[in-house]
Amino acid sequence: MFAPLPRADYENVHRVDALARWTFREEKALVRKTDLRVMLVLMFLSLDLDRGNISQANSADFLKDLKLTTNDYNMGTSLARAGFLIAELPSQLISKRIGPDHWIPMQMCLWSIVAGSQFWLSGKSSFLATRFLVGLFQGGFIPDVVLYMTLAFFFTCNFSVNIFAGFLAIGLLQLNGVRGHAGWRWLFLIEALFTFVVGFITFFNMPPCPTATKTWFRPKGWYTDREEIIMTNRILRDDPGTISLSMLWESICDFDLWPLYAVGLVFVLPEIPVQAYLTLAFRELGFSTVTTNLLTIPTLALAILTLMAITCLSEAVNERSFVASLQYLWIMPCLIALYYLPPHRPWAYFAVTTVLLGSPSVQAIAVSWVSMNAGSVRTRTVGASLHNMMVQVSSIIGSYIYRADDRPLYRRGNRALIGICAINLALFPLIKLYYIQRNKYKRSQWEALSPEEQANYLKRTKERGSKRLDFQFFH
Repeated sequence: MFAPLPRADYENVHRVDALARWTFREEKALVRKTDLRVMLVLMFLSLDLDRGNISQANSADFLKDLKLTTNDYNMGTSLARAGFLIAELPSQLISKRIGPDHWIPMQMCLWSIVAGSQFWLSGKSSFLATRFLVGLFQGGFIPDVVLYMTLAFFFTCNFSVNIFAGFLAIGLLQLNGVRGHAGWRWLFLIEALFTFVVGFITFFNMPPCPTATKTWFRPKGWYTDREEIIMTNRILRDDPGTISLSMLWESICDFDLWPLYAVGLVFVLPEIPVQAYLTLAFRELGFSTVTTNLLTIPTLALAILTLMAITCLSEAVNERSFVASLQYLWIMPCLIALYYLPPHRPWAYFAVTTVLLGSPSVQAIAVSWVSMNAGSVRTRTVGASLHNMMVQVSSIIGSYIYRADDRPLYRRGNRALIGICAINLALFPLIKLYYIQRNKYKRSQWEALSPEEQANYLKRTKERGSKRLDFQFFH
């Protein structure tokens, strides 16, 4: 398949070669090399410090110091997600305009300034305002970042750095009382400063495209001439087009992706409240601040292992629906155990929540599934953004499952989580059935054409991606 020639101002135009050929082994090795090259950069870029450090702050009496209730905490969490949701698509449009190599560092610097201002929090109003603004400036960050690496690597980096964040919080919270300020205030300020510095450095370190990796401190660049040719032409042959507002509307109206957007709406819900309340629950069960933060680390370590395992399994068997269901077969017994868990059993609670939150996350599978079934590079980024928006809506919903009047065991909330988990167990097989039926319909339409009509269709059709009759959905 030959790639149509791009515009003359395309940044990689000097590496465009319609006759270029390469092997699958070369391409796979190059993708792996790209992951490894950018992993160290993106381990910092994927830091969830300034959105996730509120969990560590909760282990140091954050809510008590500001006279906030858990319902106030829920509202702050939902506002952060709402800000993230509102900014998702505008952020993508800005990224397309100025380039992710510029926009990502700008985002990091902007949200780190707001995050650092949390040092001066005084009550509910300032808490809610900063939560919203941090989410607003982080909107669109994940789809931009995953342009540079495979999804499994991105989420693994995210979990890995959060382990580092746990250890970092233990040290920073020891600053409690320094200059008369609580430890959680120093946590917000110092981690925000760290993010700002990394964002500033990234301005000079993130390459804008495969053919522009050479800098004064990296004179040889990341790729050889041949590797640049492969990188450029593999993208163009996938789809050389650009994204427009009409493409955005097309993605929204693409009903064949709606089942996967539904996945985004519910697949993380069974874990959200447990994760959000983990450090609060540990403190209420009598664990110290240091112990509480240490107890969050095994969950992350287990999550890394299970994430890589389920992602590799999905690729090995070329299956998504049934493999994704495994996460909920894992979670369901944990939620049932949590529902019936007697009060004042701190180590039993730790064991159950560690196994629950260490479940094999299907997030990488879900996002890549959207990309595969979008069928076009031009719609993949938008599709991934819409999917991520559904995840943020899910997070907003999840913020209100555990309520103050349900403390301390949250029986009502856990009962709701069991029901949501059951919905997920039914949802994935139904999605598989839907795509099987859609494939049968498209195949029958295709086979009804004569060989001449098929050839004419391939030559003249204006349908793209998953709308083509010869496209088959992944399931």
